[in-house]
Amino acid sequence: MKVTLISHTPEPEKTVAAAAKLCYSKTGITGLMDGLTDEKASQFLQMLESMGHASPIEHASFTFGIEGVSRSFLAQITRHRIGSYSVQSQRYVIKSGFETIVPPAIEAIPEAKAEFEAAMASCGEYYDRLTEILTRHHAKELEAEGKSPEEAARLAVKMAIEDARYVLPNACDTKMVVTMNARSLHNFFEKRCCNRAQWEIHQVADEMLALVYAVAPSLFAHAGPPCLNGPCPEGKMSCGKAAQVRERYQQLKERTSNG
Repeated sequence: MKVTLISHTPEPEKTVAAAAKLCYSKTGITGLMDGLTDEKASQFLQMLESMGHASPIEHASFTFGIEGVSRSFLAQITRHRIGSYSVQSQRYVIKSGFETIVPPAIEAIPEAKAEFEAAMASCGEYYDRLTEILTRHHAKELEAEGKSPEEAARLAVKMAIEDARYVLPNACDTKMVVTMNARSLHNFFEKRCCNRAQWEIHQVADEMLALVYAVAPSLFAHAGPPCLNGPCPEGKMSCGKAAQVRERYQQLKERTSNG
């Protein structure tokens, strides 16, 4: 997988601090950024966190490019509804010869990997055959309606892959652009950086956290799974590894700061 931070709100920490400043002072809009140094912005963010005043951090947004992930991952990330998603379409993009995302547990067992690869190859073969059959059928119908052979062939392919995609597996690769504001990202990291999160979205969440921490360290100083900042909320479902998790995210943020 590959995660890229495509763009973000310019000076996100100052933008959030300016919004917070408006809430607590008589300053007018034109003076919001006056004297707002990085240090003062950081202090505003610390104050907001201590007060539990989270709405100002919604004014900073971050846009990511995510590729080399599965359709299974897509089903999970879009459950985070306070986000914007643009996804490569299987309706308009031919997926013949698609790449597959292999779960690590399957990758580690030769017998399981062989079965997995056979299943994926079979899906690909059915997809190609269905596309061919449907294309021929639609082309004949379109020509009968008066379309030229060239136009009929072009339109028929689009019509064919719309239905042939139904045999594509969850492991089929996809790519997307995702935008979330900082408050939504905090919620996303809380859920998906947890050890109990599914492996693929957990890896993506870690990459996203490293990227935003690099540009807004004060804004995401305490971002991550809940056990970074208090007791694990999972109860009997807890992984029981809070100390190791805290150490791992401390190292992640240190690497990001030094990198």
